[in-house]
Amino acid sequence: MTPNVAFLGIGRMGLGMATNIARAGFPLTVWNRTPGKSESLVTHHAVIAESAAEAVAEADIVCACVTDAAAVREILFDRGVAEAMKPGAIFCDLSSIAPQAEQEFDTELTRLGLRHIDAPVSGGTQGAELGSLAIMVGGEKDTFVEATPVLAAMGRPFRVGPCGAGQLTKLCNQVIVAISIAGLSESMLLAEAGGANPASVRDALRGGFAESRVLQEHGGRILERNWSPGAPVRNMLKDLDTVLTAAKDCGLELPFLSLARDFYNQLSTRGFAEHDQTALLLELERRNAPHRVGEKPDSGPDA
Repeated sequence: MTPNVAFLGIGRMGLGMATNIARAGFPLTVWNRTPGKSESLVTHHAVIAESAAEAVAEADIVCACVTDAAAVREILFDRGVAEAMKPGAIFCDLSSIAPQAEQEFDTELTRLGLRHIDAPVSGGTQGAELGSLAIMVGGEKDTFVEATPVLAAMGRPFRVGPCGAGQLTKLCNQVIVAISIAGLSESMLLAEAGGANPASVRDALRGGFAESRVLQEHGGRILERNWSPGAPVRNMLKDLDTVLTAAKDCGLELPFLSLARDFYNQLSTRGFAEHDQTALLLELERRNAPHRVGEKPDSGPDA
C-alpha cells in the first residue's frame, strides 16, 4: 500500500525534497509557517494544510525539515503534531540537529506509540532539486525499511546505526565539508597571489587526489563569486558548534575544525550570515588584502 506522506517545512531544501516525493506518486500533504512557499506544490497534486497538526492527521510517514532542535520540538509538541499523528506512524526528521536532542525526541515519541528515524541530508539545494541527496539515517532497521521508498524519492538513504547515528554522521560530513572549503579557499587565493590562473589551477587538479565535489561545485562558486545560498553561513556555524560540543562530550579536540568554526563566526559577525558557506573566502581575502580571487563582481545576498 502506498503510504500517505506529510512534509513539514518548505524552505530552500524542503521545497525540492517535497516536490520529488510528490513526483514519485506519494499522496502528499504539506505545511509551512509561511503558506506561500508551498503554493508551487499544488501543481504536483499536493494538499496544503492550514496547520501542522492537520497535515499529519492521515499520514503514515511525516517528514520534517526545519532549522534546529527548538523548531523540531515546537512542531512536535507546541503545534500538536505528535498528538495528531496516527499510532505507529513514522516521524522522519530531516533536520540537522544534535544527536542527543534526536535521542530525546525518540524517547518521547516512543512513549506516545510513534516510530522515529533521524535522517539528515547533504547535497545542498541542487541535490534536493535533483533528488540526489545523501541521506544518513539512524533508527530501527524495520522502520528504516518501511520509510525507504519515500526517502529514495529524495536521494540515497543509508542506515548508519541506531537513533542519533544519522545526526552524528551528518556532523562528520560537516567536518569534512568545512575543512575542505577552507583548504579550497586557501589554494585559490595562493594560486592568485602566486600569479597562476585560479580557474586553470582548479581544472589541472581535477582527477587527482584533490578531486571532490567540493572542488567541482564549491570551486565553481568561488570562481563565479556567487554567494547566494546554497547552504548559508549561519547553518554551517550552527552545525560546527554542534560538532564541537559532541567532540567535547567524546573527549576529543578538533583543532582544524575549531579554526574553520572561528572563520565562519567572523563571517557571521561581519554580516555575512546569509551568504553561502563558500564565502569563507571573503574572510581570507580580508586578512590578505589586496589579494582577491578573480575579477568577477560579487553576487548574492547584499552583494
